[in-house]
Amino acid sequence: MVGARPQFVKLAAMAQALAGQPGVEHVIVHTGQHYDHVMSDVFFADLRIPAPDVNLGIGGGGHGQQTGAMLAGLEPVLQQHAPDWVLVYGDTNSTLAAALAAVKLHLPVAHLEAGLRSFNRRMPEEHNRVLTDHAADLLLAPTQVAARHLADEGLAARTVVVGDVMTDICFTVRDAVRGQAEFLPTAVDATKPYVVATIHRAENTDDPARLAQVLAGLAEVPVPVLLLAHPRLLQRAADFGLTVGGGSIVAAEPLAYPQMVAAVMNSVGVVTDSGGLQKEAFLLGVPVTTVRTETEWVETLEGGWNVLDPNLGDLARLAVRPAPAEQQGAPYGTGDAAQRAVQALLEAQQGA
Repeated sequence: MVGARPQFVKLAAMAQALAGQPGVEHVIVHTGQHYDHVMSDVFFADLRIPAPDVNLGIGGGGHGQQTGAMLAGLEPVLQQHAPDWVLVYGDTNSTLAAALAAVKLHLPVAHLEAGLRSFNRRMPEEHNRVLTDHAADLLLAPTQVAARHLADEGLAARTVVVGDVMTDICFTVRDAVRGQAEFLPTAVDATKPYVVATIHRAENTDDPARLAQVLAGLAEVPVPVLLLAHPRLLQRAADFGLTVGGGSIVAAEPLAYPQMVAAVMNSVGVVTDSGGLQKEAFLLGVPVTTVRTETEWVETLEGGWNVLDPNLGDLARLAVRPAPAEQQGAPYGTGDAAQRAVQALLEAQQGA
C-alpha cells in the first residue's frame, strides 16, 4: 500500500526484492494521495516500479476526508485479494488507512519504517506512525533507535530491525547519476555553490506568518537556493498572497528521484522539513538544515550533519556550512534492508 513520494522510493526497493522470491505474488495498491505527474507517475517510471495493480485515485482533501475515503476504497480491494500480508510504508494518511482497513478484516499488517518518533503530537505523521505501529503484527524497524522506541511502548516482541530501505535505493541511484547536473534550472549554475530546499509540512505552510518567515529566510541564503516547490507549498502561498521566489530563491517543480539525488550530491547543503530528504542528504554526505523543532532521524544529528533551526535565526550561515570532518558510520544499514525485510516477512509467515 503506497500513496506518497517517499513511499514510492521504498516500494522500489521492496518490489525488486520481492520479485526475486519464487511463489510470491506482490499486489501494489496506490491510494492516489500524491496524484499529479511529478509527485507520482515519474517515480514509478524512473525507479522502474511495476505499475500499480490498483489505483484508488483518492487525491487531496482534509485529513479525515482523505483517510475516510481511503478506508472505504481499500476494504473491497483487501477483501478481493485476501493477502497473507498487508505491507504499509512510513507515516502518511495512506499508511494509517491501509493498516486500519486490514486489521478490521483480520488481515496481518507489516509496517515498514516502524518505530520512528518525533514526539511532536501536533504532527499528523506522528499520529499515523504510533497508531499504525500499535495496530501492526510485524514491525520492520529501520534502526536500533526505532526498535528501542517500540520496546518502550511494549512492542518488542513484534519488532525486527532490518535497516532502512531508502538507503538501498539512494545508494543505487547515487552510483548511477554521479556527476550529472544538466537538468538544473538555468538560474542555477552547477559549477558554483547552491543549496537544495523543500518545504511542505503543515507547521511551516499552514500559518501565513510562519510561511512568510520561511520564505524570507531562504531568500537570505548567500548562494542560490533551488526550492523544489511541493504542491502544498504553492497552494498555501497562493492562499496567503505570498510569492515563492525572490532573493536567493530559484523556484522549480519537484524533481524525479534520480534528478533529486543528483541535485543534492552536487549541492553544498540542503534545507528541508522533509524526513526523507534529511536522511537522503545524510546518506549522500551533504550537510542538511532542518526547519523543525525535532527530527525522527536522530542519527543524522550526530557530528553535525543535520542541524535543527526551527526559528530560522541562523539559516543563512547554516545552509552553507562545510561538511563535518568526522565519519558518519552506517546507522541506516549498508543497502540490503529490502532483502532483510522480505526475509522477515517470509519467516513470520512460516511461523504463523
